[in-house]
Amino acid sequence: MEYLTLQNGVQMPLVGFGTFMLSGETCVKAVAEAIQSGYRMIDTAEAYGNEKEVGAGIRASGTDRRELFLVTKVNFKSYEHAEQTVMQSLESLQTDYIDLLLLHWPFANYYAAWRALEKLYADGKIQAIGVSNFEPDQLLDLIAYNQIVPAVNQIETNLYCQRSAERGWMDKKQVAHMAYAPLGQGNRNEMFREPAVLALAEKYGKTPAQILLRFLTQKGIAVIPRSTKPEHIRENFALFDFKLTADELVQLSALDKKEHLIGKPETPELVEFSLT
Repeated sequence: MEYLTLQNGVQMPLVGFGTFMLSGETCVKAVAEAIQSGYRMIDTAEAYGNEKEVGAGIRASGTDRRELFLVTKVNFKSYEHAEQTVMQSLESLQTDYIDLLLLHWPFANYYAAWRALEKLYADGKIQAIGVSNFEPDQLLDLIAYNQIVPAVNQIETNLYCQRSAERGWMDKKQVAHMAYAPLGQGNRNEMFREPAVLALAEKYGKTPAQILLRFLTQKGIAVIPRSTKPEHIRENFALFDFKLTADELVQLSALDKKEHLIGKPETPELVEFSLT
């Protein structure tokens, strides 16, 4: 396993298991399988409605909670009551601390919510605090008027949406880059059929997914792929027994389409959908 060192010294695994759209016993089993396969970072969110199942999966894995890095997010609809919401997340996850807590979207009163997170961080309930889906202007504005710089910004990042400009600003402020949807979204998996990706998969004896994930981790980007199939869960974690060359990283970087599959935070349609 490889790690990123956050600005406060906390060590965060480069590979985690995502739980978006997982629910019920499927979620419990997938989380347990991921941990038993070697994952040590699990990502969830209040908005996913599966924190209890994630907690159950952690217990079912038989792994000591202290070995894990647990990430969750406060739903922007709860920002006015962020402290209370975090306490509920702790109860749902059946833990007494969260390794990384993120503000899920730059909507609503996220300034007040951030100050609540700063307090919880000072109280020791959270090991690190960060944001998700923040564009550079929003990130810089939040930093300018608050005491603690976000440790992480979790944003959509993959072969077709590499976020190089955003990464430049994050690096400038020592904000770690975490990728959601690192393998794309839904049926839009054209990147799996890219000739360069297929050629590298054949060269290294890996799957296209492993090439795509290794591309990101070698650039210092943490990834949280999701799957319910045990074989894919295991494959997505087996990334550290090979390394792409510098020329191969350049070759894959050239495939960036700057194309969002999820939608940008400032897209009115996305905001409208999120508020319904």
